[in-house]
Amino acid sequence: MNDVRTPDPAWFSDEEFDGIRRRLPLLYVEAVPVRLDDDGFVTDVGVLIRVDEYGEMRSALVAGRVRFGETVREALARNLTKDLGALAFPQLPHSVVPATVAEYFPFPGRLVDERQHAVSLVFVVPVSGEAQPRQDALDIRWIPAGDAVRDSIDSEFVGGRGEVLRAALATVSFR
Repeated sequence: MNDVRTPDPAWFSDEEFDGIRRRLPLLYVEAVPVRLDDDGFVTDVGVLIRVDEYGEMRSALVAGRVRFGETVREALARNLTKDLGALAFPQLPHSVVPATVAEYFPFPGRLVDERQHAVSLVFVVPVSGEAQPRQDALDIRWIPAGDAVRDSIDSEFVGGRGEVLRAALATVSFR
Protein backbone atom coordinates (compact mmCIF):
# COMPACT_ATOMS: atom_id res chain seq x y z
CA MET A 1 0.00 0.00 0.00
CA ASN A 2 1.44 3.36 -0.97
CA ASP A 3 1.76 6.27 1.40
CA VAL A 4 -0.40 9.13 0.08
CA ARG A 5 2.44 11.55 0.84
CA THR A 6 4.75 9.74 -1.57
CA PRO A 7 4.84 11.77 -4.81
CA ASP A 8 5.69 8.76 -6.98
CA PRO A 9 3.12 5.97 -6.59
CA ALA A 10 5.70 3.42 -7.82
CA TRP A 11 8.04 4.34 -4.95
CA PHE A 12 7.90 2.32 -1.72
CA SER A 13 8.15 3.48 1.86
CA ASP A 14 11.28 2.34 3.72
CA GLU A 15 9.27 -0.32 5.54
CA GLU A 16 7.70 -1.66 2.34
CA PHE A 17 11.06 -1.73 0.59
CA ASP A 18 12.75 -3.57 3.47
CA GLY A 19 10.03 -6.22 3.22
CA ILE A 20 10.48 -6.53 -0.53
CA ARG A 21 14.26 -6.86 -0.12
CA ARG A 22 13.71 -9.82 2.23
CA ARG A 23 11.49 -11.61 -0.28
CA LEU A 24 12.62 -10.90 -3.86
CA PRO A 25 15.86 -10.52 -5.80
CA LEU A 26 16.20 -6.92 -7.03
CA LEU A 27 17.72 -5.67 -10.27
CA TYR A 28 20.60 -3.18 -10.12
CA VAL A 29 23.06 -1.63 -12.53
CA GLU A 30 26.71 -1.02 -11.69
CA ALA A 31 29.21 0.96 -13.72
CA VAL A 32 32.98 0.96 -13.87
CA PRO A 33 33.98 4.45 -15.09
CA VAL A 34 37.10 4.36 -17.27
CA ARG A 35 39.28 6.79 -19.16
CA LEU A 36 40.50 5.85 -22.63
CA ASP A 37 43.59 6.81 -24.60
CA ASP A 38 43.40 7.99 -28.22
CA ASP A 39 43.42 4.39 -29.45
CA GLY A 40 40.50 3.32 -27.25
CA PHE A 41 42.53 1.42 -24.64
CA VAL A 42 41.55 1.80 -21.00
CA THR A 43 44.18 3.81 -19.14
CA ASP A 44 42.51 4.53 -15.80
CA VAL A 45 39.64 3.15 -13.76
CA GLY A 46 37.48 5.29 -11.47
CA VAL A 47 36.40 3.99 -8.09
CA LEU A 48 34.22 5.95 -5.71
CA ILE A 49 35.38 6.54 -2.16
CA ARG A 50 32.64 6.15 0.44
CA VAL A 51 32.50 5.82 4.21
CA ASP A 52 31.03 2.50 5.31
CA GLU A 53 28.80 1.91 8.33
CA TYR A 54 31.91 1.53 10.52
CA GLY A 55 33.36 4.90 9.49
CA GLU A 56 36.04 3.36 7.26
CA MET A 57 36.90 4.68 3.79
CA ARG A 58 36.04 2.03 1.20
CA SER A 59 36.08 1.83 -2.57
CA ALA A 60 32.78 1.39 -4.38
CA LEU A 61 31.38 1.15 -7.89
CA VAL A 62 28.72 3.41 -9.34
CA ALA A 63 25.53 1.53 -8.51
CA GLY A 64 21.79 1.78 -8.13
CA ARG A 65 18.46 0.08 -8.61
CA VAL A 66 16.54 -0.13 -11.85
CA ARG A 67 13.25 1.61 -11.12
CA PHE A 68 9.83 0.44 -12.19
CA GLY A 69 9.16 1.55 -15.79
CA GLU A 70 12.80 2.51 -16.37
CA THR A 71 14.99 0.92 -19.03
CA VAL A 72 18.37 -0.49 -18.08
CA ARG A 73 20.05 2.24 -20.15
CA GLU A 74 18.02 4.95 -18.37
CA ALA A 75 18.94 3.46 -14.98
CA LEU A 76 22.59 3.41 -15.96
CA ALA A 77 22.49 7.07 -17.06
CA ARG A 78 20.63 8.15 -13.92
CA ASN A 79 23.03 6.37 -11.56
CA LEU A 80 26.12 7.65 -13.38
CA THR A 81 24.82 11.21 -13.06
CA LYS A 82 23.79 10.61 -9.43
CA ASP A 83 27.24 9.33 -8.43
CA LEU A 84 29.60 11.21 -10.80
CA GLY A 85 27.79 14.49 -11.45
CA ALA A 86 26.47 16.06 -14.63
CA LEU A 87 29.91 17.00 -15.99
CA ALA A 88 31.33 13.46 -16.14
CA PHE A 89 29.97 12.98 -19.69
CA PRO A 90 29.68 9.18 -19.69
CA GLN A 91 29.60 7.49 -23.08
CA LEU A 92 26.68 5.15 -22.58
CA PRO A 93 26.76 1.88 -24.48
CA HIS A 94 24.34 1.55 -27.38
CA SER A 95 23.64 -2.02 -26.32
CA VAL A 96 22.49 -2.98 -22.86
CA VAL A 97 24.60 -6.13 -22.87
CA PRO A 98 26.62 -5.92 -19.65
CA ALA A 99 30.31 -6.67 -19.29
CA THR A 100 29.37 -9.09 -16.51
CA VAL A 101 26.51 -10.00 -14.21
CA ALA A 102 27.01 -10.01 -10.45
CA GLU A 103 24.74 -11.82 -8.00
CA TYR A 104 24.81 -10.62 -4.39
CA PHE A 105 23.40 -12.64 -1.50
CA PRO A 106 22.67 -11.75 2.13
CA PHE A 107 24.92 -14.50 3.46
CA PRO A 108 28.67 -15.20 3.37
CA GLY A 109 30.47 -17.40 0.88
CA ARG A 110 29.45 -15.50 -2.23
CA LEU A 111 29.27 -11.88 -3.30
CA VAL A 112 27.64 -10.25 -0.29
CA ASP A 113 25.02 -7.57 0.24
CA GLU A 114 23.68 -8.05 3.77
CA ARG A 115 20.45 -6.24 2.89
CA GLN A 116 19.23 -8.42 0.05
CA HIS A 117 19.55 -10.83 -2.83
CA ALA A 118 20.38 -8.64 -5.82
CA VAL A 119 21.29 -9.19 -9.45
CA SER A 120 23.44 -6.48 -10.97
CA LEU A 121 24.19 -5.80 -14.62
CA VAL A 122 27.74 -4.40 -14.68
CA PHE A 123 28.91 -2.06 -17.46
CA VAL A 124 32.28 -0.52 -18.28
CA VAL A 125 31.54 3.10 -19.20
CA PRO A 126 34.07 5.55 -20.68
CA VAL A 127 33.94 8.98 -19.05
CA SER A 128 35.28 11.98 -20.96
CA GLY A 129 34.44 14.83 -18.60
CA GLU A 130 35.26 15.80 -15.04
CA ALA A 131 33.68 13.52 -12.47
CA GLN A 132 32.51 15.31 -9.35
CA PRO A 133 31.19 12.70 -6.92
CA ARG A 134 27.80 13.36 -5.39
CA GLN A 135 25.36 11.72 -3.02
CA ASP A 136 27.26 9.63 -0.45
CA ALA A 137 30.50 9.42 -2.45
CA LEU A 138 33.28 11.56 -0.99
CA ASP A 139 35.62 11.37 -3.95
CA ILE A 140 36.56 9.44 -7.04
CA ARG A 141 40.01 7.92 -7.30
CA TRP A 142 41.48 7.18 -10.73
CA ILE A 143 43.83 4.23 -10.68
CA PRO A 144 45.90 2.77 -13.52
CA ALA A 145 44.03 -0.04 -15.26
CA GLY A 146 46.77 -2.57 -14.47
CA ASP A 147 46.43 -1.86 -10.73
CA ALA A 148 42.64 -2.27 -10.86
CA VAL A 149 42.90 -5.93 -11.92
CA ARG A 150 45.27 -7.00 -9.14
CA ASP A 151 43.88 -9.27 -6.41
CA SER A 152 45.16 -6.83 -3.78
CA ILE A 153 42.38 -4.38 -4.68
CA ASP A 154 39.82 -6.70 -3.03
CA SER A 155 40.64 -5.34 0.44
CA GLU A 156 39.49 -1.86 -0.63
CA PHE A 157 35.96 -3.06 -1.47
CA VAL A 158 33.13 -4.60 0.54
CA GLY A 159 31.31 -7.82 -0.32
CA GLY A 160 33.52 -9.03 -3.17
CA ARG A 161 33.10 -6.00 -5.42
CA GLY A 162 36.82 -6.10 -6.28
CA GLU A 163 36.06 -9.43 -7.96
CA VAL A 164 33.21 -7.76 -9.86
CA LEU A 165 35.55 -4.96 -10.96
CA ARG A 166 38.10 -7.46 -12.30
CA ALA A 167 35.41 -9.45 -14.13
CA ALA A 168 34.13 -6.30 -15.85
CA LEU A 169 37.64 -5.16 -16.79
CA ALA A 170 38.37 -8.59 -18.30
CA THR A 171 36.10 -7.52 -21.18
CA VAL A 172 38.16 -4.46 -22.21
CA SER A 173 41.66 -3.83 -23.52
CA PHE A 174 44.36 -1.89 -21.74
CA ARG A 175 48.08 -1.56 -22.08
